[in-house]
Amino acid sequence: MRVFVPGDSAAVSIGANDVAAAITRIDPSLVIVRNGSRGALWLETLVEVETDNGRIAYGPVTAESVQSLFDADFLHGGSHPLALGKTDEIKWLASQERVTFARVGVIDPLSIQDYRQHGGLVGLTAALAQSSDSIINEVTESGLRGRGGAGFPAGIKWKTVAQTTSVQKYICCNADEGDSGTFADRMLIEGDPFTLIEGMTIAAIAVGASQGIVYLRSEYPHAIEILQKAIEIARASDWLGNSVLGSVHAFDIQIRIGAGSYVCGEETAMLESIEGKRGVVRAKPPLPAIEGLFGQPTVINNVLTLSTVPMVLAQGAAAYKARGVGRSLGTQVFQLGGNIARGGIIEKSFGITLRELIETYGGGTLSSRPLRAVQIGGPLGAYFSTEQFETSMDYESLIAAGGMLGHGGVVVFDDTVDLAVQAKFAMEFCALESCGKCTPCRIGSTRGAETIDLIIQGVRVDENKKLLLDLCEVMTDGSLCAMGGLTPMPVKSAMVNFPSDFLGATK
Repeated sequence: MRVFVPGDSAAVSIGANDVAAAITRIDPSLVIVRNGSRGALWLETLVEVETDNGRIAYGPVTAESVQSLFDADFLHGGSHPLALGKTDEIKWLASQERVTFARVGVIDPLSIQDYRQHGGLVGLTAALAQSSDSIINEVTESGLRGRGGAGFPAGIKWKTVAQTTSVQKYICCNADEGDSGTFADRMLIEGDPFTLIEGMTIAAIAVGASQGIVYLRSEYPHAIEILQKAIEIARASDWLGNSVLGSVHAFDIQIRIGAGSYVCGEETAMLESIEGKRGVVRAKPPLPAIEGLFGQPTVINNVLTLSTVPMVLAQGAAAYKARGVGRSLGTQVFQLGGNIARGGIIEKSFGITLRELIETYGGGTLSSRPLRAVQIGGPLGAYFSTEQFETSMDYESLIAAGGMLGHGGVVVFDDTVDLAVQAKFAMEFCALESCGKCTPCRIGSTRGAETIDLIIQGVRVDENKKLLLDLCEVMTDGSLCAMGGLTPMPVKSAMVNFPSDFLGATK
């Protein structure tokens, strides 16, 4: 009999290891599977039992409540105050469209057998039977776009690299998940690492690369450990190495650990860091697809982008592009955080409204106070008011509304938030994390924080608001990368959508 107790970092942080230990102490004969989290973080620790009627869920379970579960015969689906019924029938989960996250929380993350039984390696097997052009055409036709924030079509990037002539090409996975309120990359790596490995391998076959690098942030020690074990298992299974699954293709993956710099999430700064240099943004052109890592053609994609590729190859482009709206095709993994009652992972087709995400899935604020603002797209994303809650959550609609999707992070604030203080935080964050290469970002962010401070204090409010907007324009137009170029977005959106917070001493 198998009992599933998440080994995901979020679950572990609130006692999942103690829960697993308590279950083992009472019945050492049980097989405890440390799966990934299902993404319903308010239910962690979510314990599941494999029964003849399917997997039955209980949560949130603590070490202290384990004995009462045994007393209620939870191993056979017994009734208990923490009983949630069949996991697949929990409404919050059942109403989602899990594509990229289809196996996360379902399988043993380090079992290739489990992975295969749930559709793993079907996409790679299909890719091995196709030409490079055929694979790239399939990815292009699917409409898959970069999930790291830029939204650039993955197939076009791959085609550019494939058309270059070079002895060495690279696949670089950007797993430097630095945006506040984002955790999907970590959860996928900890819950289904083979999906990422499979996606990178397909990309390598498509463009003719033999070496893969995963740039993983140092703040994710458990994800690093899980991914390293998965890579070693893949090598031992003849998946990685000189012959991918017995084919003529050679491909291997290594992990490079970042040192905590936010700007290294920018692709060229990431390349500098991988090469052992200071993480400073490169000027473009040349594009990394032409001259990337060590001057060689390089595919750079985010974790979620690469991890979606196996499904595209397994089920076909048409199945993927059938979801979504307009040019935003497929699904997006949204991450609900901040002052939210039901935080976690929501995977839905593009086109879901912000209101449905916050109210239907999120359940409103954790504090039970009125909701006032939502920031979408990380610390450099726009602040939306409740009047904008009908906005469709897709690339084009968010841009039209003055925001951006970014990595899909959605951070909620109740009515106690001061948006002038939040705007100042954006400038301070930029000043702290700037690589320092360009003046608008390096100096503009510092002057911006000072100017907002004067507004908060009520010093020449109208004059300083005009100065702040002028400064934002300079940063947007003159910064070398998105670090300085996007910092004005949260500042301007806060000023436009929450003007009463920028009245200084008179508010």
